[in-house]
Amino acid sequence: MMFRGFARSGLLPLLALASVVAVVSGCVRSVEGEAMAARLSQGTLNWGECGEFVPENQTVPASTQCSELEVPVDYANPDGAKARLAIIKYPAKGNKIGSLLMNPGGPGQSGIEAAIEIVKHAPKEIRERFDFIGFDPRGVGSSTPAIECNTDADVDRMRAQNDTDYSPEGVARMEQDSKDFVKRCLDKVGKEFLANVGTVNVAKDMDRMREALGDDKLTYLGYSYGTRIGTTYAEQFPQNVRALILDGVIDPNADPTQADIDQIAGFQKAFDNYAADCTKNPTCPLGTDPAQTTARYRAMVDPLVEHPVKTRDGRGLSHADAIIGTIMVMYSPTLWDTFTKALRELSEGRGDILQLLSDAYMKRDDEGHYSHAQDAQTAINCVDEPPQTDRAKAIEKDRRIREVAPFQDYGTFTGNAPLGVCAFWPVPATSKPHPINVPGLPKLLVVSTTYDPATPYQAGVELAKQLGGGLLTYDGTKHTIVFDGNQCVDQAAQDYLIKVTTPAEGTRC
Repeated sequence: MMFRGFARSGLLPLLALASVVAVVSGCVRSVEGEAMAARLSQGTLNWGECGEFVPENQTVPASTQCSELEVPVDYANPDGAKARLAIIKYPAKGNKIGSLLMNPGGPGQSGIEAAIEIVKHAPKEIRERFDFIGFDPRGVGSSTPAIECNTDADVDRMRAQNDTDYSPEGVARMEQDSKDFVKRCLDKVGKEFLANVGTVNVAKDMDRMREALGDDKLTYLGYSYGTRIGTTYAEQFPQNVRALILDGVIDPNADPTQADIDQIAGFQKAFDNYAADCTKNPTCPLGTDPAQTTARYRAMVDPLVEHPVKTRDGRGLSHADAIIGTIMVMYSPTLWDTFTKALRELSEGRGDILQLLSDAYMKRDDEGHYSHAQDAQTAINCVDEPPQTDRAKAIEKDRRIREVAPFQDYGTFTGNAPLGVCAFWPVPATSKPHPINVPGLPKLLVVSTTYDPATPYQAGVELAKQLGGGLLTYDGTKHTIVFDGNQCVDQAAQDYLIKVTTPAEGTRC
Protein backbone atom coordinates (compact mmCIF):
# COMPACT_ATOMS: atom_id res chain seq x y z
CA MET A 1 0.00 0.00 0.00
CA MET A 2 1.47 3.39 -0.90
CA PHE A 3 0.82 7.07 -1.28
CA ARG A 4 -1.82 7.38 1.40
CA GLY A 5 -1.45 11.13 0.94
CA PHE A 6 -2.16 10.75 -2.73
CA ALA A 7 -5.87 11.38 -2.50
CA ARG A 8 -6.82 14.92 -3.43
CA SER A 9 -3.26 15.60 -4.46
CA GLY A 10 -2.56 16.50 -8.02
CA LEU A 11 -5.94 17.71 -9.15
CA LEU A 12 -4.48 18.42 -12.54
CA PRO A 13 -5.44 21.43 -14.63
CA LEU A 14 -7.66 20.72 -17.59
CA LEU A 15 -5.28 21.20 -20.47
CA ALA A 16 -2.09 20.30 -18.65
CA LEU A 17 -2.91 16.88 -20.07
CA ALA A 18 -2.33 18.27 -23.55
CA SER A 19 1.35 18.53 -22.72
CA VAL A 20 1.59 14.93 -21.52
CA VAL A 21 1.71 13.58 -25.05
CA ALA A 22 4.82 15.67 -25.56
CA VAL A 23 6.21 14.44 -22.26
CA VAL A 24 5.70 10.81 -23.21
CA SER A 25 7.61 11.59 -26.41
CA GLY A 26 10.51 12.67 -24.22
CA CYS A 27 9.99 16.41 -24.16
CA VAL A 28 9.57 17.82 -20.66
CA ARG A 29 9.77 21.54 -20.15
CA SER A 30 12.13 23.46 -17.94
CA VAL A 31 11.52 27.03 -16.84
CA GLU A 32 14.41 29.41 -16.99
CA GLY A 33 15.09 32.63 -18.87
CA GLU A 34 15.87 36.29 -18.69
CA ALA A 35 14.66 38.45 -15.85
CA MET A 36 11.27 39.95 -16.47
CA ALA A 37 11.26 43.63 -17.28
CA ALA A 38 7.89 44.44 -15.80
CA ARG A 39 8.06 45.09 -12.06
CA LEU A 40 5.63 47.08 -10.03
CA SER A 41 4.48 48.94 -6.98
CA GLN A 42 1.87 47.60 -4.60
CA GLY A 43 -1.64 47.69 -6.04
CA THR A 44 -0.59 48.56 -9.60
CA LEU A 45 0.25 46.52 -12.69
CA ASN A 46 3.04 47.58 -15.02
CA TRP A 47 2.76 45.37 -18.08
CA GLY A 48 5.81 44.22 -20.00
CA GLU A 49 7.39 41.22 -21.68
CA CYS A 50 6.86 37.84 -20.06
CA GLY A 51 10.49 36.70 -19.92
CA GLU A 52 10.99 33.84 -17.47
CA PHE A 53 7.26 33.49 -16.81
CA VAL A 54 6.85 31.55 -20.07
CA PRO A 55 8.35 28.01 -20.26
CA GLU A 56 11.19 27.60 -22.73
CA ASN A 57 9.26 25.27 -25.02
CA GLN A 58 6.26 27.62 -25.28
CA THR A 59 5.61 30.66 -27.43
CA VAL A 60 3.00 33.33 -26.87
CA PRO A 61 1.57 35.97 -29.22
CA ALA A 62 3.43 39.26 -29.41
CA SER A 63 0.46 41.01 -27.79
CA THR A 64 0.79 38.90 -24.61
CA GLN A 65 1.81 40.86 -21.53
CA CYS A 66 3.01 39.94 -18.04
CA SER A 67 3.30 41.70 -14.72
CA GLU A 68 3.43 41.15 -10.98
CA LEU A 69 1.12 42.29 -8.22
CA GLU A 70 2.46 42.94 -4.75
CA VAL A 71 0.21 41.80 -1.88
CA PRO A 72 0.65 41.49 1.89
CA VAL A 73 1.82 38.10 3.12
CA ASP A 74 -0.42 38.62 6.17
CA TYR A 75 -3.50 40.77 5.55
CA ALA A 76 -3.70 41.41 9.30
CA ASN A 77 -0.31 43.12 8.94
CA PRO A 78 -0.58 45.00 5.63
CA ASP A 79 2.65 46.91 6.18
CA GLY A 80 4.67 43.74 6.81
CA ALA A 81 6.27 41.26 4.41
CA LYS A 82 5.04 41.16 0.81
CA ALA A 83 4.45 38.47 -1.79
CA ARG A 84 4.53 39.01 -5.55
CA LEU A 85 1.97 37.32 -7.80
CA ALA A 86 2.96 36.52 -11.40
CA ILE A 87 0.26 37.37 -13.98
CA ILE A 88 -0.11 36.84 -17.73
CA LYS A 89 -2.62 38.72 -19.94
CA TYR A 90 -3.93 37.94 -23.39
CA PRO A 91 -5.64 41.23 -24.31
CA ALA A 92 -9.18 41.12 -25.69
CA LYS A 93 -9.30 41.46 -29.47
CA GLY A 94 -12.65 43.18 -29.78
CA ASN A 95 -15.43 44.83 -27.78
CA LYS A 96 -14.14 44.05 -24.28
CA ILE A 97 -16.46 43.14 -21.41
CA GLY A 98 -13.67 42.87 -18.85
CA SER A 99 -11.09 40.40 -17.57
CA LEU A 100 -11.59 36.64 -17.31
CA LEU A 101 -9.43 35.31 -14.48
CA MET A 102 -8.76 31.58 -14.31
CA ASN A 103 -7.14 29.03 -12.03
CA PRO A 104 -6.35 25.50 -13.26
CA GLY A 105 -6.34 23.55 -10.00
CA GLY A 106 -3.87 21.79 -7.80
CA PRO A 107 -3.39 23.46 -5.48
CA GLY A 108 0.11 24.22 -6.67
CA GLN A 109 -0.47 24.31 -10.44
CA SER A 110 0.66 27.36 -12.39
CA GLY A 111 -2.15 29.50 -13.75
CA ILE A 112 0.28 31.06 -16.21
CA GLU A 113 1.31 27.74 -17.72
CA ALA A 114 -2.31 26.59 -17.89
CA ALA A 115 -3.48 29.84 -19.47
CA ILE A 116 -0.92 29.43 -22.26
CA GLU A 117 -2.66 26.15 -23.18
CA ILE A 118 -6.28 26.96 -22.39
CA VAL A 119 -6.36 30.23 -24.32
CA LYS A 120 -5.52 28.27 -27.49
CA HIS A 121 -8.79 26.35 -27.11
CA ALA A 122 -11.07 29.12 -25.82
CA PRO A 123 -13.88 30.07 -28.23
CA LYS A 124 -13.14 33.01 -30.51
CA GLU A 125 -15.95 35.04 -28.95
CA ILE A 126 -14.36 34.70 -25.50
CA ARG A 127 -11.01 35.88 -26.84
CA GLU A 128 -12.77 38.84 -28.47
CA ARG A 129 -14.67 39.96 -25.37
CA PHE A 130 -12.30 39.31 -22.44
CA ASP A 131 -8.73 39.93 -21.39
CA PHE A 132 -7.76 36.34 -20.59
CA ILE A 133 -5.81 36.36 -17.30
CA GLY A 134 -3.73 33.55 -15.81
CA PHE A 135 -2.03 33.99 -12.45
CA ASP A 136 0.16 31.99 -10.12
CA PRO A 137 -1.28 32.11 -6.57
CA ARG A 138 0.96 32.99 -3.67
CA GLY A 139 3.82 30.52 -3.31
CA VAL A 140 3.03 28.83 -6.64
CA GLY A 141 4.81 28.81 -10.00
CA SER A 142 6.60 32.06 -10.78
CA SER A 143 5.13 33.95 -7.81
CA THR A 144 7.51 34.78 -4.98
CA PRO A 145 8.39 33.72 -2.40
CA ALA A 146 7.99 30.13 -3.58
CA ILE A 147 6.81 27.21 -1.47
CA GLU A 148 9.84 25.08 -2.25
CA CYS A 149 10.85 22.49 0.35
CA ASN A 150 12.37 19.50 -1.45
CA THR A 151 15.50 19.27 -3.54
CA ASP A 152 15.47 17.21 -6.74
CA ALA A 153 17.31 14.48 -4.83
CA ASP A 154 14.66 14.52 -2.08
CA VAL A 155 11.89 13.85 -4.59
CA ASP A 156 13.82 11.18 -6.48
CA ARG A 157 14.49 9.41 -3.19
CA MET A 158 10.81 9.56 -2.18
CA ARG A 159 9.71 8.11 -5.50
CA ALA A 160 12.20 5.25 -5.33
CA GLN A 161 11.61 4.12 -1.76
CA ASN A 162 9.26 1.40 -0.59
CA ASP A 163 6.13 2.88 0.98
CA THR A 164 4.22 -0.38 1.09
CA ASP A 165 5.48 -1.49 4.49
CA TYR A 166 2.59 -1.00 6.94
CA SER A 167 4.30 -2.73 9.83
CA PRO A 168 4.79 -0.56 12.94
CA GLU A 169 8.39 0.03 11.84
CA GLY A 170 7.35 0.95 8.30
CA VAL A 171 4.69 3.35 9.55
CA ALA A 172 7.20 4.99 11.90
CA ARG A 173 9.61 5.50 8.99
CA MET A 174 6.90 7.07 6.82
CA GLU A 175 5.94 9.46 9.62
CA GLN A 176 9.60 10.40 10.12
CA ASP A 177 9.80 11.17 6.40
CA SER A 178 6.80 13.47 6.85
CA LYS A 179 8.40 15.20 9.81
CA ASP A 180 11.62 15.68 7.84
CA PHE A 181 9.65 17.22 4.98
CA VAL A 182 7.89 19.61 7.38
CA LYS A 183 11.25 20.69 8.79
CA ARG A 184 12.58 21.39 5.30
CA CYS A 185 9.51 23.54 4.57
CA LEU A 186 9.88 25.42 7.83
CA ASP A 187 13.59 26.02 7.30
CA LYS A 188 13.31 27.09 3.66
CA VAL A 189 9.97 28.90 3.52
CA GLY A 190 9.50 30.22 7.06
CA LYS A 191 6.61 30.00 9.48
CA GLU A 192 4.97 33.33 8.61
CA PHE A 193 4.62 32.55 4.92
CA LEU A 194 3.48 28.96 5.54
CA ALA A 195 0.79 30.27 7.88
CA ASN A 196 -0.60 32.53 5.12
CA VAL A 197 -0.64 30.36 1.99
CA GLY A 198 -4.24 29.17 2.39
CA THR A 199 -7.12 29.82 0.02
CA VAL A 200 -8.63 32.40 2.39
CA ASN A 201 -5.73 34.69 1.46
CA VAL A 202 -5.68 33.64 -2.19
CA ALA A 203 -9.25 34.94 -2.48
CA LYS A 204 -8.14 38.26 -0.97
CA ASP A 205 -5.28 38.36 -3.47
CA MET A 206 -7.71 37.79 -6.32
CA ASP A 207 -9.83 40.73 -5.23
CA ARG A 208 -6.71 42.92 -5.21
CA MET A 209 -6.01 41.62 -8.71
CA ARG A 210 -9.54 42.41 -9.89
CA GLU A 211 -9.15 45.96 -8.66
CA ALA A 212 -5.69 46.36 -10.21
CA LEU A 213 -7.05 45.09 -13.55
CA GLY A 214 -9.70 47.82 -13.44
CA ASP A 215 -12.72 45.50 -13.20
CA ASP A 216 -15.69 46.52 -11.06
CA LYS A 217 -16.81 42.89 -10.83
CA LEU A 218 -14.98 39.56 -11.06
CA THR A 219 -15.46 37.13 -13.94
CA TYR A 220 -13.74 33.87 -13.07
CA LEU A 221 -13.20 30.34 -14.37
CA GLY A 222 -11.97 27.81 -11.80
CA TYR A 223 -11.08 24.18 -12.41
CA SER A 224 -10.82 21.58 -9.64
CA TYR A 225 -9.05 23.23 -6.67
CA GLY A 226 -9.77 26.48 -8.52
CA THR A 227 -13.41 25.94 -7.55
CA ARG A 228 -12.36 26.25 -3.90
CA ILE A 229 -10.81 29.63 -4.72
CA GLY A 230 -14.05 30.63 -6.47
CA THR A 231 -16.36 29.62 -3.62
CA THR A 232 -14.06 31.25 -1.04
CA TYR A 233 -14.07 34.45 -3.07
CA ALA A 234 -17.87 34.34 -3.33
CA GLU A 235 -18.13 34.09 0.46
CA GLN A 236 -15.74 36.96 1.10
CA PHE A 237 -16.67 39.32 -1.74
CA PRO A 238 -20.19 38.49 -2.99
CA GLN A 239 -20.76 42.11 -3.93
CA ASN A 240 -17.81 41.94 -6.36
CA VAL A 241 -18.95 38.86 -8.31
CA ARG A 242 -20.10 39.16 -11.92
CA ALA A 243 -19.84 35.55 -13.11
CA LEU A 244 -18.23 32.33 -11.83
CA ILE A 245 -17.75 29.05 -13.70
CA LEU A 246 -16.78 26.23 -11.34
CA ASP A 247 -15.72 23.06 -13.18
CA GLY A 248 -14.84 19.90 -11.21
CA VAL A 249 -16.07 21.01 -7.81
CA ILE A 250 -14.39 20.38 -4.48
CA ASP A 251 -17.28 20.27 -2.02
CA PRO A 252 -16.50 22.89 0.65
CA ASN A 253 -18.63 21.02 3.17
CA ALA A 254 -17.15 17.56 2.63
CA ASP A 255 -15.40 15.69 5.41
CA PRO A 256 -11.74 15.61 4.27
CA THR A 257 -11.26 11.93 5.08
CA GLN A 258 -14.41 10.90 3.25
CA ALA A 259 -13.44 13.16 0.34
CA ASP A 260 -10.13 11.32 0.04
CA ILE A 261 -11.92 7.96 0.03
CA ASP A 262 -14.46 9.16 -2.54
CA GLN A 263 -11.72 10.49 -4.77
CA ILE A 264 -9.65 7.33 -4.83
CA ALA A 265 -12.87 5.38 -5.47
CA GLY A 266 -13.33 7.66 -8.47
CA PHE A 267 -9.91 6.70 -9.77
CA GLN A 268 -10.86 3.03 -9.43
CA LYS A 269 -13.99 3.71 -11.48
CA ALA A 270 -11.90 5.47 -14.13
CA PHE A 271 -9.52 2.48 -14.14
CA ASP A 272 -12.50 0.13 -14.57
CA ASN A 273 -13.79 2.26 -17.47
CA TYR A 274 -10.36 2.12 -19.11
CA ALA A 275 -10.19 -1.63 -18.58
CA ALA A 276 -13.66 -2.18 -20.03
CA ASP A 277 -12.54 -0.36 -23.17
CA CYS A 278 -9.18 -2.12 -23.33
CA THR A 279 -10.62 -5.63 -23.01
CA LYS A 280 -12.63 -5.14 -26.20
CA ASN A 281 -9.31 -5.62 -27.99
CA PRO A 282 -7.93 -9.19 -27.96
CA THR A 283 -4.40 -7.77 -27.55
CA CYS A 284 -5.22 -5.85 -24.35
CA PRO A 285 -2.36 -6.45 -21.87
CA LEU A 286 -4.97 -6.86 -19.11
CA GLY A 287 -6.74 -9.67 -20.97
CA THR A 288 -10.28 -9.78 -22.30
CA ASP A 289 -12.27 -10.36 -19.10
CA PRO A 290 -13.14 -7.02 -17.39
CA ALA A 291 -13.69 -8.84 -14.07
CA GLN A 292 -10.03 -9.89 -14.00
CA THR A 293 -8.34 -6.65 -15.07
CA THR A 294 -7.55 -5.30 -11.60
CA ALA A 295 -5.98 -8.63 -10.60
CA ARG A 296 -3.95 -8.76 -13.81
CA TYR A 297 -2.79 -5.19 -13.32
CA ARG A 298 -1.75 -5.97 -9.75
CA ALA A 299 0.17 -9.02 -10.97
CA MET A 300 2.17 -6.65 -13.19
CA VAL A 301 2.87 -3.87 -10.68
CA ASP A 302 3.12 -5.64 -7.31
CA PRO A 303 6.51 -7.27 -8.11
CA LEU A 304 7.96 -3.76 -8.59
CA VAL A 305 8.06 -3.37 -4.79
CA GLU A 306 10.98 -5.76 -4.63
CA HIS A 307 12.18 -5.66 -8.22
CA PRO A 308 11.91 -2.33 -10.13
CA VAL A 309 12.10 -2.84 -13.89
CA LYS A 310 14.63 -1.27 -16.21
CA THR A 311 14.28 2.19 -17.67
CA ARG A 312 16.54 3.90 -20.18
CA ASP A 313 17.83 6.49 -17.72
CA GLY A 314 18.83 3.88 -15.15
CA ARG A 315 16.44 4.97 -12.39
CA GLY A 316 14.21 1.95 -12.77
CA LEU A 317 10.41 1.95 -12.48
CA SER A 318 9.36 1.65 -8.83
CA HIS A 319 6.00 0.49 -7.55
CA ALA A 320 5.29 4.07 -6.46
CA ASP A 321 5.98 5.41 -9.94
CA ALA A 322 3.81 2.75 -11.56
CA ILE A 323 0.86 3.84 -9.41
CA ILE A 324 1.54 7.54 -10.02
CA GLY A 325 1.76 6.97 -13.77
CA THR A 326 -1.50 5.02 -13.70
CA ILE A 327 -3.32 7.73 -11.78
CA MET A 328 -1.97 10.29 -14.25
CA VAL A 329 -3.67 8.37 -17.06
CA MET A 330 -7.02 8.26 -15.30
CA TYR A 331 -7.54 12.01 -15.70
CA SER A 332 -8.44 11.70 -19.37
CA PRO A 333 -9.31 9.03 -21.96
CA THR A 334 -6.90 10.79 -24.34
CA LEU A 335 -4.13 8.93 -22.49
CA TRP A 336 -5.70 5.46 -22.60
CA ASP A 337 -3.83 4.37 -25.73
CA THR A 338 -0.57 5.51 -24.15
CA PHE A 339 -1.39 3.50 -21.01
CA THR A 340 -2.04 0.38 -23.05
CA LYS A 341 1.40 0.79 -24.63
CA ALA A 342 2.90 1.33 -21.17
CA LEU A 343 1.35 -1.87 -19.81
CA ARG A 344 2.45 -3.83 -22.86
CA GLU A 345 5.97 -2.48 -22.36
CA LEU A 346 5.83 -3.38 -18.64
CA SER A 347 4.84 -6.96 -19.50
CA GLU A 348 8.06 -7.11 -21.54
CA GLY A 349 10.16 -5.99 -18.58
CA ARG A 350 10.57 -2.29 -19.36
CA GLY A 351 9.08 0.74 -17.61
CA ASP A 352 9.96 3.82 -19.66
CA ILE A 353 6.46 4.98 -20.60
CA LEU A 354 5.01 4.58 -17.11
CA GLN A 355 8.01 6.41 -15.69
CA LEU A 356 7.52 9.28 -18.16
CA LEU A 357 3.86 9.48 -17.15
CA SER A 358 4.91 9.58 -13.50
CA ASP A 359 7.51 12.25 -14.33
CA ALA A 360 4.80 14.33 -15.99
CA TYR A 361 2.60 14.07 -12.92
CA MET A 362 5.47 14.97 -10.62
CA LYS A 363 6.63 17.74 -13.03
CA ARG A 364 10.16 16.40 -13.50
CA ASP A 365 11.91 17.72 -16.59
CA ASP A 366 14.32 15.89 -18.86
CA GLU A 367 17.28 17.23 -16.90
CA GLY A 368 16.01 15.82 -13.62
CA HIS A 369 14.67 19.07 -12.16
CA TYR A 370 11.28 19.28 -10.46
CA SER A 371 8.90 22.17 -10.16
CA HIS A 372 7.79 22.98 -6.62
CA ALA A 373 4.13 22.24 -7.42
CA GLN A 374 3.94 19.21 -5.11
CA ASP A 375 5.47 21.13 -2.19
CA ALA A 376 3.01 23.98 -2.72
CA GLN A 377 0.13 21.56 -2.95
CA THR A 378 0.94 19.97 0.38
CA ALA A 379 1.44 23.28 2.17
CA ILE A 380 -1.79 24.80 0.87
CA ASN A 381 -3.87 21.69 1.60
CA CYS A 382 -2.48 21.53 5.14
CA VAL A 383 -3.51 25.13 5.81
CA ASP A 384 -6.90 24.76 4.12
CA GLU A 385 -8.18 21.84 6.19
CA PRO A 386 -7.93 20.72 9.83
CA PRO A 387 -5.32 17.96 10.25
CA GLN A 388 -6.26 14.35 10.89
CA THR A 389 -4.45 13.39 14.09
CA ASP A 390 -6.65 10.49 15.20
CA ARG A 391 -4.71 7.23 14.70
CA ALA A 392 -7.85 5.10 14.70
CA LYS A 393 -9.36 7.19 11.91
CA ALA A 394 -6.15 6.93 9.87
CA ILE A 395 -6.28 3.14 10.19
CA GLU A 396 -9.94 3.03 9.20
CA LYS A 397 -9.19 5.27 6.22
CA ASP A 398 -6.48 2.84 5.11
CA ARG A 399 -8.93 -0.05 5.34
CA ARG A 400 -11.58 1.81 3.33
CA ILE A 401 -9.16 2.90 0.62
CA ARG A 402 -7.98 -0.68 0.15
CA GLU A 403 -11.63 -1.67 -0.16
CA VAL A 404 -12.71 0.95 -2.71
CA ALA A 405 -9.52 1.08 -4.81
CA PRO A 406 -7.96 -2.37 -5.15
CA PHE A 407 -6.05 -1.33 -8.29
CA GLN A 408 -3.55 0.60 -6.14
CA ASP A 409 -3.61 -1.69 -3.12
CA TYR A 410 -0.64 -3.77 -2.00
CA GLY A 411 -0.31 -6.49 0.58
CA THR A 412 -2.89 -6.96 3.29
CA PHE A 413 -4.52 -4.70 5.84
CA THR A 414 -2.26 -4.66 8.92
CA GLY A 415 -4.19 -2.48 11.35
CA ASN A 416 -1.35 0.05 11.18
CA ALA A 417 -1.35 3.29 9.19
CA PRO A 418 0.67 6.52 9.20
CA LEU A 419 -0.75 9.91 10.02
CA GLY A 420 -0.58 12.22 7.01
CA VAL A 421 1.97 15.00 6.71
CA CYS A 422 -0.60 17.62 7.78
CA ALA A 423 -0.70 16.02 11.25
CA PHE A 424 2.81 17.42 11.75
CA TRP A 425 2.28 20.79 10.07
CA PRO A 426 3.82 23.68 12.05
CA VAL A 427 0.96 26.19 11.60
CA PRO A 428 -2.80 25.87 12.18
CA ALA A 429 -5.43 25.48 9.48
CA THR A 430 -7.15 28.71 8.47
CA SER A 431 -10.43 27.18 7.30
CA LYS A 432 -12.55 24.09 7.81
CA PRO A 433 -15.39 22.29 6.01
CA HIS A 434 -18.66 24.19 6.12
CA PRO A 435 -21.83 24.68 4.07
CA ILE A 436 -21.85 27.63 1.70
CA ASN A 437 -24.59 30.23 2.05
CA VAL A 438 -24.18 33.47 0.09
CA PRO A 439 -27.45 35.38 -0.21
CA GLY A 440 -27.72 37.67 -3.21
CA LEU A 441 -24.90 36.06 -5.17
CA PRO A 442 -25.32 36.32 -8.97
CA LYS A 443 -26.16 32.99 -10.55
CA LEU A 444 -23.04 30.92 -11.13
CA LEU A 445 -22.45 28.00 -13.48
CA VAL A 446 -21.33 24.66 -12.05
CA VAL A 447 -20.00 22.07 -14.51
CA SER A 448 -19.80 18.50 -13.23
CA THR A 449 -18.68 15.32 -15.03
CA THR A 450 -20.45 12.05 -14.35
CA TYR A 451 -17.28 9.94 -14.03
CA ASP A 452 -14.77 12.57 -12.98
CA PRO A 453 -12.08 10.54 -11.16
CA ALA A 454 -10.78 13.39 -9.00
CA THR A 455 -13.84 15.46 -8.10
CA PRO A 456 -17.02 13.38 -7.79
CA TYR A 457 -20.07 14.41 -9.81
CA GLN A 458 -22.29 14.74 -6.75
CA ALA A 459 -20.08 17.48 -5.29
CA GLY A 460 -21.05 19.71 -8.20
CA VAL A 461 -24.73 18.87 -7.77
CA GLU A 462 -24.60 19.81 -4.09
CA LEU A 463 -22.70 23.07 -4.62
CA ALA A 464 -25.12 24.19 -7.31
CA LYS A 465 -27.96 23.62 -4.83
CA GLN A 466 -26.19 25.47 -2.03
CA LEU A 467 -25.43 28.52 -4.13
CA GLY A 468 -28.53 28.49 -6.29
CA GLY A 469 -26.40 28.08 -9.40
CA GLY A 470 -27.03 26.47 -12.74
CA LEU A 471 -25.74 22.91 -13.22
CA LEU A 472 -24.36 21.63 -16.51
CA THR A 473 -23.71 17.87 -16.59
CA TYR A 474 -21.09 16.36 -18.87
CA ASP A 475 -21.39 12.61 -19.43
CA GLY A 476 -17.88 11.20 -19.57
CA THR A 477 -14.80 9.89 -17.78
CA LYS A 478 -12.38 12.77 -17.35
CA HIS A 479 -11.39 15.53 -14.97
CA THR A 480 -12.89 18.90 -16.00
CA ILE A 481 -14.15 19.78 -19.47
CA VAL A 482 -14.70 23.54 -20.07
CA PHE A 483 -12.76 24.77 -23.13
CA ASP A 484 -11.52 21.28 -23.90
CA GLY A 485 -13.15 21.15 -27.31
CA ASN A 486 -16.61 19.82 -26.44
CA GLN A 487 -18.89 22.08 -28.48
CA CYS A 488 -21.92 21.62 -26.22
CA VAL A 489 -20.03 22.52 -23.04
CA ASP A 490 -18.04 25.35 -24.63
CA GLN A 491 -21.14 27.00 -26.08
CA ALA A 492 -22.86 26.92 -22.68
CA ALA A 493 -19.74 28.37 -21.01
CA GLN A 494 -19.46 31.08 -23.67
CA ASP A 495 -23.11 32.08 -23.34
CA TYR A 496 -22.78 32.24 -19.57
CA LEU A 497 -19.60 34.32 -19.54
CA ILE A 498 -20.94 36.84 -22.03
CA LYS A 499 -24.62 37.00 -21.07
CA VAL A 500 -24.49 35.55 -17.51
CA THR A 501 -27.28 33.14 -18.42
CA THR A 502 -27.17 29.49 -17.37
CA PRO A 503 -28.34 26.48 -19.40
CA ALA A 504 -31.85 25.10 -18.88
CA GLU A 505 -32.23 22.91 -15.83
CA GLY A 506 -31.21 19.33 -16.55
CA THR A 507 -28.96 20.19 -19.51
CA ARG A 508 -26.46 17.44 -20.31
CA CYS A 509 -23.62 17.33 -22.81
